[in-house]
Amino acid sequence: MPYSATFNDHIENPRNAGELPDADAVGEETNPVCGDRLRLSLRLNDGRIEAVGFLAYGCAPTLACGSVLTELLKGKTVEEALRLTRKDVVDGVGGLPSRKQHAAALAIETLRSVLNSGGS
Repeated sequence: MPYSATFNDHIENPRNAGELPDADAVGEETNPVCGDRLRLSLRLNDGRIEAVGFLAYGCAPTLACGSVLTELLKGKTVEEALRLTRKDVVDGVGGLPSRKQHAAALAIETLRSVLNSGGS
C-alpha cells in the first residue's frame, strides 16, 4: 500500500512541530517494540485545547500521525479529545498499512497519557 498524498504532505510539512514553551500539559510515550517516541504538549483555555505541539522520534508514520493528531486536537474539549481513536488518526493521514498502524496507536496512547495525568 503506497502512502497517501495527505501522509506525504504531513511528512514534508509537519503541522505544529516543536514543543510549546508555555504548555499546560506535556507527556511522552515510547513504543516498546520499535522504540519510536512521541512527545505532546498542550495549552488549554476554558477547557479547550488552544494550542498543540509535538516532537516525534522514529519512523515516518510516527511523524505523520503526530502531525495529524495536532490538527485533530485543536479546539476540542478534553472530553472530545479523549474520544479520538486510532482509526481517526489513520483516517487523518489517508490510511496506513497494518504493519505501520502502531504509529497511530502511539499517538493515541500519548494523548491519553497527557490528558489523564494532566501532564508533567
